Amino acid sequence: MPATSWPGRILEQLRGVNPFGGDSLPSRVPVFASGRPTLPFPHPWNYREPIRIFETFWCGAEKETGAGRHNRYLYVGGFPPVLLSRDPAIIKAVLGATGEKPGQFDRDTAPTAGIARATGEDSLLYANGAVWRRQKSLAAEPFSRSSLFQPEQFHGFEQTFRRTVAERLEVLRARQKATGQTVTRLALEPEIKVVMLEMLVNNFFGGTVDERELRERFVPSLDGLIAHMVSDTIAPRMMAVAGLLTGRRGLLKRRKADFEALVDIALAGRAKGLGLWQQFHSEAPDAALRSNLRVFLAGAMEATSSFASWAISHLARRPDIQEQIFAEVKDLETYDPDSLTHALALNRVLEETVRLTPALYFLPRRATVDTWIETTDHRRMLIPKGAHVCLDVWHANRCEEFWGAAVTGYPAGDFAPERWEFLARKGLTPKDMLHFGFGYGPRFCPGRFLGLLEVGLVVGAMVKLFRFTAVGEPAGVRAGVSTKPADGVLVDLELRA
Repeated sequence: MPATSWPGRILEQLRGVNPFGGDSLPSRVPVFASGRPTLPFPHPWNYREPIRIFETFWCGAEKETGAGRHNRYLYVGGFPPVLLSRDPAIIKAVLGATGEKPGQFDRDTAPTAGIARATGEDSLLYANGAVWRRQKSLAAEPFSRSSLFQPEQFHGFEQTFRRTVAERLEVLRARQKATGQTVTRLALEPEIKVVMLEMLVNNFFGGTVDERELRERFVPSLDGLIAHMVSDTIAPRMMAVAGLLTGRRGLLKRRKADFEALVDIALAGRAKGLGLWQQFHSEAPDAALRSNLRVFLAGAMEATSSFASWAISHLARRPDIQEQIFAEVKDLETYDPDSLTHALALNRVLEETVRLTPALYFLPRRATVDTWIETTDHRRMLIPKGAHVCLDVWHANRCEEFWGAAVTGYPAGDFAPERWEFLARKGLTPKDMLHFGFGYGPRFCPGRFLGLLEVGLVVGAMVKLFRFTAVGEPAGVRAGVSTKPADGVLVDLELRA
């Protein structure tokens, strides 16, 4: 039986005991070793580079055999063990065994402590147990595909987006006319954030916010708060002291006030049944909804902006696929669920984007008791009580063994929407080839259909209006709450007509 006390864990760690059990044992990661990207745990000097921390776990993994190649653990300092897995079968087994029932995995709240301090601990993202179950049932209907894809609601998103695009188009045309240039170099990520927040607030919640106020006030405040949430998770005391010394506490206070004002705008439509509030059936008072609204506003903007930014960044290096999508959307006058469903090239791009560059790049879990999991191929692993489980979706989806040419027809590290056509010819669908881009199991992302809807509109319209080419080498990754292209989606834009 694995040790649960601090002295017992120290003794196990000194003796080199593997606290996991079963026939699918993970291999141990040393704390210190040469030639690695960083230390295998977050600290104040590396917490802004979480993907490098994950990469450190996989250094030397190629020398391991069996389950130890794709499952690694850190066990040091008297702390509970940390398991990192990039094995899709293990990831699926853990996610499937997550929930509020006794003996199931909880969502590990440690990586989101800063988010909870900024948004509230009773949100769907942070809560566990009965609180999480109640919040999930409240969110199920408004976020469902049937609600989002109702013609009236769907066209609301489309109309907001059309208006936004028309305004940006006029600005771009005026700029090109003034400079005499036909190509404009632009970082698109800030533009994408404004569009995503506008659709969320004005359509989903039935609010009324001017685009300029979103751009100049609310998006910068949310960006600043999201950055604070990340740092407040890793080093809250150090950040608090730094805020006192630098005078940034005042700025943080103003950002929080802006955030609350945006929540007020989102809540204002509830009494009138505007937007998807008409699908929300609950007697809960407005005050009880604020935590979830904060998470939805910040999280949905962050996740959908990540999704759309990566899709456009990838397409900026694939003009051939841009033209395939253009052929699908050039004659569309109305973006509706049926037309988007039949846009095969666009849908393959969205699927491949979520696989290769997921916004949710890792999924944290924690064992509440000594827990046995079993994979579909009947491998078993004992995960000890208190263990932190980090499901490394980013590296699972880039592992050649699971997603490489032998399996999908294309190298795992390449952006290749064609792989989904290859898989379809083999009779495999995204349900068969899980990339976990929206999670899996009971705690899958409730905003999945909202994200697909918004990003489908953005990417389809972008290709219809512009040809766009990436500037410089392929963008690296910037990771925090979600992942983003490190170059801010810097492209050269040219109007098609």
